[in-house]
Amino acid sequence: MTMMTARLSAMMFLQFFIWGGWFVTLGTFLASNLGASGGQIGMAFSTQSWGAIIAPFVIGLIADRFFNAERILAVLHLVGAMLLFQLYRAPDFGTFYPYVLAYMMIYMPTLALVNSVAFRQMSDPALEFSRIRVWGTVGWIVAGLVISFVFAWDSQAMIATGGLRNTFLMSAAASLLLGLYSFTLPRTAPLKAESGNGGLKQMLGLDALGLLKDRSYLVFFIASILICIPLAFYYQNANPFLAEIGVTNPTAKMAIGQVSEVLFMLLLPLFIQRFGIKIALLVGMLAWALRYLLFAYGNNGDLAFMLFTGIALHGICYDFFFVSGQIYTDAKASERFRSSAQGLITLATYGLGMLIGFWVAGQVTDHFAATPGGHDWKHIWLFPAGFALAIFFCFCLAFKGREAVAVQTTV
Repeated sequence: MTMMTARLSAMMFLQFFIWGGWFVTLGTFLASNLGASGGQIGMAFSTQSWGAIIAPFVIGLIADRFFNAERILAVLHLVGAMLLFQLYRAPDFGTFYPYVLAYMMIYMPTLALVNSVAFRQMSDPALEFSRIRVWGTVGWIVAGLVISFVFAWDSQAMIATGGLRNTFLMSAAASLLLGLYSFTLPRTAPLKAESGNGGLKQMLGLDALGLLKDRSYLVFFIASILICIPLAFYYQNANPFLAEIGVTNPTAKMAIGQVSEVLFMLLLPLFIQRFGIKIALLVGMLAWALRYLLFAYGNNGDLAFMLFTGIALHGICYDFFFVSGQIYTDAKASERFRSSAQGLITLATYGLGMLIGFWVAGQVTDHFAATPGGHDWKHIWLFPAGFALAIFFCFCLAFKGREAVAVQTTV
C-alpha cells in the first residue's frame, strides 16, 4: 500500500464510520427512546434523501467551480460534528428532526466529495477505487462492533436506558477528526474551464445531465432510482426487524453484511474485467430479491441461517450495483465534470429513489403492523423482493451490452 493509498483509505474509513455509527440504529433509537411513530421514523430516514437531492447542486456549484474539494469536505464535517452533538442532546422528536435534517444536508454532499478526491489521485479508477473504497466498509463494520461489543448500546437493557443516544456522540467525535484530517488531504482544485463552455448550465453543474442523453446511461439512472426503493426497506427495517424477533446484538450481526462487502469489493474489479458492467449490475439487483426472500421466510430459530445469509448478501447487493455504478459513471463522464456526475448518481440513488423508498417502506410496514409493537414481517419483506425482481427483468431487456463492453475495456 502506497502512502497516498493509505491516506485516501483513512479518509474513507472515517467517512463511513461516521455514518454507520448512528444510522443503523436510528429506527430503534427513535421508537424506543424518543417515542417516535412510524411516520416520524420515515421522516427521519428521508432526511438522507433530501440531503442527496441537493448534493449535485452543492458539488456542481462549488467543488467543480471555485474551491478545493478537500477544503469543502473539511468544513462540512466540522459543521457536521456540531450538529451530531445536538442530536445527542435532543430530548424529543420535535427537537431532533431539524438537526437531523440539517446534518444530512451537510453529510450527503461529502459522499461525492470523497469520491472526487480519491478519483483525482488515480490513474486507473476502475482497478484502484475499490481498494480504497473498501476501507469505508471497514469503517462501517468497526462502528457496528463498537456499538454491540464494546459498549453494548444495542442490548435490551441499554436501549431501555437510552444507551443508543451515545452513538451520536461517538459519530460527532469521528466527524471532528475527519474534518481536521481533511485539511491534510491532497489538493483537489477545480479544473480549469474549457474555452467556449460557459453560461448558467456550466455554473450550476448541470453539464452532468448530458449523460442522460446516452440511452444506456439513462436506463442505468432510472434503474438506480428504482432499486433504491427496496434498499430503503433494509435501512429502515432491518435493525428493528432483528431486534423485534429476538436476535441478540443485532447491530454487530448486521456487520456481517459489511464483511461480505469487503470481500466482494476486492473481487469486483476481476468480475467486471471478466463479465462487464451489465452483468455486475444484474447480479446486484438479483441479490436484493434473494435477500428479502430469505428475510421473509427465515426466523430466529431453526431457520436463523436464512437471516444471516440474507445479511451476508449485502456485499453483492451493494458492491455489484452501487460501486459498479460509481465506476460506470466515472467512465462515462468527461474529466471536468466527474464531480458533478458523482453528485448526479448520488441524487439518483440516495436522493429520489430512497425518498420514495422510505415513504413506501413506512406505508408497507404500517399496513402489516400485526399487533402493538409487532409486525407481519413475512409480507413486509415480500414486497421489496418482488419489486427488485421486476427491476431486474426490465434492466436486463433495456440496458444494451455494447456499452458494457466499452466500460470493460477501460477496466
